[in-house]
Amino acid sequence: MERKVGMEFVERTMKKNQDIVGVIFIMTIDQSKISTSNTPFAMIDEHSAIPSEQEILFTMHSVFRIIEIKQTSKNNHLWEVHLTITDDNDPQLSTLTNRIKEEIDGRGWHRMGELMLKVGHFNQAEELYNELLENASTDSDRTFIYHQLGRLKCQQGKYPEAAKFYEKTLEIERKTLPEDDASLAPTYSNIGLVYDNMCEYSKALEFYEKANKILEISLPANHPNLASSYNNIGSVYDNMGEYSKALEFYEKSLKIKELSLPPNHPSLATSYNNIATTYYAMGDYPIALEYYEKSLKVREKSLPANHPDLATSYNNIGLVYDNMGEYSKALEFYEKDLEITKISLPANHPSLATSYNNIATTYYAMGDYPIALEYYEKSLK
Repeated sequence: MERKVGMEFVERTMKKNQDIVGVIFIMTIDQSKISTSNTPFAMIDEHSAIPSEQEILFTMHSVFRIIEIKQTSKNNHLWEVHLTITDDNDPQLSTLTNRIKEEIDGRGWHRMGELMLKVGHFNQAEELYNELLENASTDSDRTFIYHQLGRLKCQQGKYPEAAKFYEKTLEIERKTLPEDDASLAPTYSNIGLVYDNMCEYSKALEFYEKANKILEISLPANHPNLASSYNNIGSVYDNMGEYSKALEFYEKSLKIKELSLPPNHPSLATSYNNIATTYYAMGDYPIALEYYEKSLKVREKSLPANHPDLATSYNNIGLVYDNMGEYSKALEFYEKDLEITKISLPANHPSLATSYNNIATTYYAMGDYPIALEYYEKSLK
């Protein structure tokens, strides 16, 4: 429909409820950008109850590229989303579609279940997998379905249920496979992850180590899966407060990543951050700062300027300077964190309260009590 008519609908609704944020989609149709054999839209004004609105009907599965999202100049509660239509001839869309097809493997109902998990339709996926389980005729089918149900429960945060499904998977696999068979490593790792999330660290470590033992035998020494395995074990030791052991495994993971990944890969930033956090917990602030700065350097190159992970990096560096008594430097980084957090998170998000609290605590340590009070009050809101 015409922009003027669309705006009238939006503004009328917003007047009824001041808490509503309005969004108007402005679509550009450049027919030179779409296939001549496919017309994904039609003017339907002559079939409409209100022909003057000049409505357009789009076919299902029409794809639009987001060009710009911006607030309107007259109303900060109204946003414009500028879109342009595209189709399978778009090279980026084609690449993305092919990538999704690779990730959503399997056939028939199994592929449908995988897609449901990817998009977060957990209830429908569970219903489908339970139906498939009832009709499963082989141990191989049952193993796969229990694994998928374990994944589903893990993504829902229902870890005890996830553990049961993964252990059923392992029980069937162990009927025909020895304990150290290479194909068991993912199952051991999944069970370890579930116990890790349940804070049952001894059990998590037991299964992570079983997976790691297999991977060390079956994979090249610089394989990325080994890096992930070492990182998992490091994380458990970190949570258990065994920092020297945590560092040992974090550094093994980092060594592989530095050999196998480009220098600006986000996974490197994660490794640097993990090592920094461990040194921070040990009270070794200069080395913690060194690794936090390495992590930040990677994130600044690989992430958008307002990405929440950048806010985390700035906050971490601020914490180190705070603990070192360098309050001006701490404030510099806390304020960078706050700037991103205000843009990227809702006004009532707990991380925003943490940012205000950190700034307040630093001003308090500096003896600037009025400004400290101002930020403490913002944190309370």
